[in-house]
Order: sequence, then structure tokens, then C-alpha cells
Amino acid sequence: MDIEKIDRIIDKHNSDASALIQILLDIQSENNWLPKEALDRVSQQLEVPATRVQHIATFYKAFSVVPKGRHKVHICMGTACHVRGATRVLDKVQEATGIKPGETDLELKFSLETVNCLGCCALGPVMEVNGKAHGKMTPRQTTDVLKTYE
Repeated sequence: MDIEKIDRIIDKHNSDASALIQILLDIQSENNWLPKEALDRVSQQLEVPATRVQHIATFYKAFSVVPKGRHKVHICMGTACHVRGATRVLDKVQEATGIKPGETDLELKFSLETVNCLGCCALGPVMEVNGKAHGKMTPRQTTDVLKTYE
């Protein structure tokens, strides 16, 4: 991510240190993660200690300091989804992408996470991709859905 883009995001928030979290969210939205260079630039421009910026970037689950895929895949492992076959859906996603929960593929196409509940239990098992819920998933449907995001 280039410095000019980071500076534009910081300027949008009037270089206000109280907007640190929103600035980091905006940078991550543009880049899918928070590179060290971006964190250093934010620290410098906002005059906030680098340790404070790093602490915030690593404390909140919404942030990632490692590269993430363009498509975020979440598999619900809550009770309703689990009893309806969520583990089979997860297995199929792992087979199709070559990654395990918490990982990102080498092409930065997919990142995979499991979650405890997506709040749509009647649709279980549920797979969410980029915030869009796909319900009543079967292993075969899983592959078809993933193909639409390639």
C-alpha cells in the first residue's frame, strides 16, 4: 500500500489521533490487512507511539497484521449448523481451497475462519462469504459457491 493512499485516509480524518481505530479500519478496508509500513506511517502522522498503534492493531479481532484473502469465508460451527453437517461443509471448503481455519491461501484469494454463530440458525449449515450468507449448504453446493468467488 502506498504512502499517498495512507496519507489520504489520515487526512480524511483530519489527522486526529482520536480517529485511530477508524483510520486503521479504512486502511484495512483498502488493503485487506495492516502492513507494518502502514502502522508506522499512522504512528508518525498522528504522533501516536508505534507501540500503541501496534497494540490496537493486534488487540482487536477486526484487524489483521498478516495478509488476508480477497474473499473472507466463515463457516458457522454453532450447535444448529453443527448438527446439520457444518463439519462436512468445512471439510469441503478446506479441500477446495487448500487452507485450514485461520489461514489464507498463497494467492490471497481466500481466508477461512470458523465462527460460533452467524445468527441464522434456521438456515444451517451456513457458510458466509464476504458477508453474504449461504444457507442449507451441502458439500457439493460449497464447491459451487466458492467457484463464483474465483
